[in-house]
Amino acid sequence: MKKENVIVLLTGVLAGALLVPTAQAAVRQLAATPSIQRFYVDGAPVQLEAYAINGNNYVKLRDVGEAVGFEVSYDSSTNSVYIGERPAIQNSDTVTIPTDGSRYIPQAGDRIRCDDGYIYEIKDVSRYDNNVFAAGPVGPLPTPTCDWSAFPQKALPRVDIRHFADQYGDDLFVRNLYETRRMEYTIYNALGKEPGAWRDGRPLAAVQLTIRAEDEAYTHSFWPWRDSELEKLVHSRPNSRYYVEAWDYYHKGIFQYTRYCVVSE
Repeated sequence: MKKENVIVLLTGVLAGALLVPTAQAAVRQLAATPSIQRFYVDGAPVQLEAYAINGNNYVKLRDVGEAVGFEVSYDSSTNSVYIGERPAIQNSDTVTIPTDGSRYIPQAGDRIRCDDGYIYEIKDVSRYDNNVFAAGPVGPLPTPTCDWSAFPQKALPRVDIRHFADQYGDDLFVRNLYETRRMEYTIYNALGKEPGAWRDGRPLAAVQLTIRAEDEAYTHSFWPWRDSELEKLVHSRPNSRYYVEAWDYYHKGIFQYTRYCVVSE
């Protein structure tokens, strides 16, 4: 595709993407229908999701980039779209969250790079290990009170770092692998107290270290940490499959709590 054709196409796309709020309100009153136009790059047909609005074709800028070979990226921290190479971010020293299950203790001033590229700064950790509803710090991980080697060794999931922003402020959720292990080991020890949960020295139950998207509606969450929550669940359903996750939650840079999530089936 010729350079001048790309520029003309981008002009139309960017004009639709960068409308001011007043224009956006007007656009919502216009009817959008799937476009029947065909698109070509250097004479070869390409498939683009396009819509006809007020006599013009509108396509996704990222799709155009993939079709003609340029990069499109978005930086939510500055609400910026970059076409081509993204400039390096200056002064962005960030904390690396452990991926091996070791413990991360947040500190005021820590800066965390989120999955969407946003740099989230932690401002207050006074509630960490000092939750008014907790009996005290959670302490070390549980030690075996039954044969843990009977359970399959599970690979740790990736450390998801999810950032959300709305009129109420910035929220951050960081997958806490260390506390996820606490949930796993607590369930193992609880199963060791249930003779009916074993057959020929092998457990009938299983533990998964992530919660499936289709099970999120059935998730039971609690905080602060209470091992009794999982022990009661195991006692009521000793032959189940358990899905567990732990997340550190921040609001406006302030640590709120670690949320423990579990689903059984």
